[in-house]
Amino acid sequence: MKTLYIDCFSGISGDMFIGALLDAGGDLRLLREELNKLHIHDEYELTRENVNKNGITAVKFDVVLQHQADKDAHVHEHTHEHVHSHDHSHTHEHDHSHDHNHDHDHGHVHPHTHDHHSDHVHHHHHHEHRAYKDIVRLIEDSALDDKVKQTAFAIFRKIGEAEGKIHGIPLEYVHFHEVGAVDSIVDIVGAAILIHQLQITKVVCSAIPVGIGKIRIDHGIYPVPAPATLEMLKGIPIEQSMIRTELTTPTGAAIAAVLAESFGPLPSLSVEAVGYGAGTKNFQEQPNVLRVMIGQ
Repeated sequence: MKTLYIDCFSGISGDMFIGALLDAGGDLRLLREELNKLHIHDEYELTRENVNKNGITAVKFDVVLQHQADKDAHVHEHTHEHVHSHDHSHTHEHDHSHDHNHDHDHGHVHPHTHDHHSDHVHHHHHHEHRAYKDIVRLIEDSALDDKVKQTAFAIFRKIGEAEGKIHGIPLEYVHFHEVGAVDSIVDIVGAAILIHQLQITKVVCSAIPVGIGKIRIDHGIYPVPAPATLEMLKGIPIEQSMIRTELTTPTGAAIAAVLAESFGPLPSLSVEAVGYGAGTKNFQEQPNVLRVMIGQ
């Protein structure tokens, strides 16, 4: 039995999970080919790079949206024309000390914004929205393997049901905003693709730290974890953390909740592969990475 252990000591997000699986042997070329079956590949570009997090080399996986890349290219060209000495950092690698996570993917039925805030209240930025039924149709109409489809459906349904319960509306009427964005679709479907490519038959996950602090959505200021994240983590052990940020995102919570059949310490395992997926934050006391182990 091939077992995957998810060691989320610094939390879990969709991009961290993909990065960790790629580092543990996942095939990026296959991932690209399979994701192309969704027929939205003209909207994004996948990037993979090795980064160092507090002394640990980890894979940073990112989904660069095409319209954002075009905008950045224009800004880059314009700035160099007028200010030649200006430094340009990579738009999607937010490794700053004020801690911003790329995978803030809350699927609220109303749009909301996200930006940096000095008092640790995080604002969630708006992405294009898709309805739950649109996402289901997108996956159904693809040529993806049926097992991959079913895993992706289960993860999206987990998020949709949580949002529907919070907002008091039926699942079919839930409209996703950030979870419906292209990058989150890639994270969720990509996770399903790699789990099956790696032939994982059992998933075990550690207790999940969620962090502390506050986030701002259209409905007001809420404590971490976000309402949808907390709803999906019912029945799952949450680990205390004093790091003032959102460590676990809704997509990360849904991936863990759907894939893992049990939660707790590392099981007896003959480890064959280890992978580290980098987040976008930097912490003083620990690396912002997700660790996975694969073994028999």
